[in-house]
Amino acid sequence: MSFASPLFLWYFTPIVLVAVLICPRSWRNGIVATASLIFYAAGAGPSTLLLLVCMVVNFLAGPLLEPDEWNLARSRRRWVLIGAIAVDLGVLVVWKYAGFFTQQLEGFARLLGGDFPVVHLALPIGISFYTFHHISYVVDIYRGERPALRNPVSFVTYIAMFPQLIAGPIVRYREIADQLPQHRTHPLDDIASGFPRFALGLCKKVIIADSLSPIVDACFATPSDQMTFAIAWLGAITYTLQLYFDFSGYSDMAIGLGRMLGFRLPENFARPYSSVTVTEFWRRWHMSLSRWFRDYVYIPLGGNRRGAARTYRNLIIVFTLTGLWHGANWTFLVWGLYHGALLIVERGYRREAAPRSRRSLITRRTLTMALVIFGWVIFRAPELPDALTMIGHMLLPDFDGLTDVVAAAVTNQRLIILLAALAVFFLPAHPVTGPLLESSRSRPAAILRVTIMTGGLLYAAILIATGTFSPFLYFQF
Repeated sequence: MSFASPLFLWYFTPIVLVAVLICPRSWRNGIVATASLIFYAAGAGPSTLLLLVCMVVNFLAGPLLEPDEWNLARSRRRWVLIGAIAVDLGVLVVWKYAGFFTQQLEGFARLLGGDFPVVHLALPIGISFYTFHHISYVVDIYRGERPALRNPVSFVTYIAMFPQLIAGPIVRYREIADQLPQHRTHPLDDIASGFPRFALGLCKKVIIADSLSPIVDACFATPSDQMTFAIAWLGAITYTLQLYFDFSGYSDMAIGLGRMLGFRLPENFARPYSSVTVTEFWRRWHMSLSRWFRDYVYIPLGGNRRGAARTYRNLIIVFTLTGLWHGANWTFLVWGLYHGALLIVERGYRREAAPRSRRSLITRRTLTMALVIFGWVIFRAPELPDALTMIGHMLLPDFDGLTDVVAAAVTNQRLIILLAALAVFFLPAHPVTGPLLESSRSRPAAILRVTIMTGGLLYAAILIATGTFSPFLYFQF
């Protein structure tokens, strides 16, 4: 069930909100938990059983991980933690990476004249996200940062909460533990604040991202012998915009839905395309993922506290895992290593300081944006040779134009939206639109709210009614 589907917008969400508003407070987590499992089962089908098994394992492990006053059972707790994480990662590795690994072994066996069976498993929706939620839960309890949940309904509410279950934001347990008790209030102000944020995300997704999708698909499907400088750059820039508006749109919708249900979910984007370094880009792009890897991988490895060599090693480990987390393909691994290498270069040249002049600001923003765009080509391409072909044409100008297929995809309506979306490259780093829309009482925020809630929402509803929406890009991860 997609956030941008008529079933979700006109039936599922209103029913859940009405139930949460009219029922006693003690029922609210139960309503959210039940609705979340129904939401997940509608899209995942039998894979829902895998989610339930993981939830049972981690819920039972929670109380065993709590430190006592003297921490006498530290060794036992450590083994429980290792066991819970092993189950979580084991499920992720088998269902997400078994096919990729066995394909590599099959290719190697074929070179030697042999054969090797390839595993084919359907990827459960949202498995990367709920795996990280489970790990966050057990680690935060083990560290003594938050107590374990004794109420299974509250635990299901955290893990399976439908606004963030499929594609984030990744909510660390300590960020939401204090919001899970049944006695929390749920004023109508939450709905009044959350709905414009949800509407903003819906407009981003349906009006902008989905309109750019046919152009992206046509450019990246262009055969290598027909690829040109113009097609390569058109595809790269359009995908850069599509991915941002699609994923940040989903995050806005998730945060808005969470707010309407009485939860404050963490921000996930903060104008990433205004960054002046790749390091800053990762502080602004998919922030919940960056924070997760920082807290549960980078810092435990030593962070930047043990010299430059170990810092670089830790960065490579983190971004290797970041690439693999996105998918079982060489393109994602290379994309992760590419960004890890860029961060190492920036640290080596100490380019993290703020630019001192407007000229320096423009130069560094342009360079950072170009590096990010090249990375997105690797990220989006079906295979590495396709990415290298496209990047090669981006670096070698020619006088050829667009093929008939690509030209047909660039309709007047899509061209207008593409040109409007390009404005995101020129916006200042602050303020960030989502939080401004949700909480600010300034006149610009009020005008933006009215615009989105009238023209934007109406146009998005028309597009949805005609069936022109597509799945969110991050559903595949």
